[in-house]
Amino acid sequence: MLSDFILTGLTDDPQLQPILFALFLFIYAVTMVGNLGLLALIVVSPRLHTPMYFFLSNLSFLDFCYSSVTVPKMWMGFFSGYQTISFYGCMAQTSFFVICCATEFFLLASMAYDRYVAVCNPLLYHSVMSPKLCLQLVAASYAVGLVETVLLSGATFSLNFCHSHVITHYFCDILPLLKLSCSDTHILQVLLFVCGSFNVSVSLTIVLVSYICVFFAIIRMPSAQGKQKTFSTCASHLTAVTLYYGTTVFIYMRPSSEYSGGRDRLVSVFYTVVIPMLNPVIYSLRNKDVKETLWNILKKASRFHSLPIPKVSGCSKQ
Repeated sequence: MLSDFILTGLTDDPQLQPILFALFLFIYAVTMVGNLGLLALIVVSPRLHTPMYFFLSNLSFLDFCYSSVTVPKMWMGFFSGYQTISFYGCMAQTSFFVICCATEFFLLASMAYDRYVAVCNPLLYHSVMSPKLCLQLVAASYAVGLVETVLLSGATFSLNFCHSHVITHYFCDILPLLKLSCSDTHILQVLLFVCGSFNVSVSLTIVLVSYICVFFAIIRMPSAQGKQKTFSTCASHLTAVTLYYGTTVFIYMRPSSEYSGGRDRLVSVFYTVVIPMLNPVIYSLRNKDVKETLWNILKKASRFHSLPIPKVSGCSKQ
């Protein structure tokens, strides 16, 4: 069994490495501030204690984890051109990545169902989307991710890696690891296809059916203002769904023989680094509740800092 692997990183060009390090440091900082800030805002504001923002807070946490699994190791590679990772470190990184990837599919589907209930059954919204159901949907999303991690990571790291120990990627992913194996990878490839097909078909069906119903509900609305408000609320989620599904389906819903190190690494950057940065922006810029809550907190903070400091009178001598 190999004791470690070597990650080739994004590039071996020494002139690009400092530029990319600064760029990804900035992106990671924005991702952390955006997602943890949005998560904190939802937690501290009673106004945002609704099912929609409960799901959004979980998405923010997931995006925080998504970037933290891959980006720090990428930074180290910019200094040396490559980065060594232990066998068990590679296993851990792959496992956490699979959990995040699979969970996000079903979390986005849960958010689509939430919008369907809110738009198509507004009078029953709070009774249908009860705290118990919301917790069950989030727990089920993580449960799918955990089961797929056990299956895929277990099958991947039971292989023999004898062709090479150089992974043409900036993190440990299943497809580049397949290229290194001298074992029969047929079972793993079938598992990967089945899990990917299940994630996409089930979650995408929920998303499409939910938004088809939402679309017809919007058409039937008599008020133009109501149509615009409802569409604005749903547009943020549709944007996030399109970006995430488009990139992950491109990478994982293909035969492993079509894996291309250079091209697929660039696409992977988009859904592991760029999308987690964009999600807080997408959900905040078009969201009146989030903007008003943030503005109120900032106003309270500014008033607090502008308060005069009370003077403490000293004791006079008798």
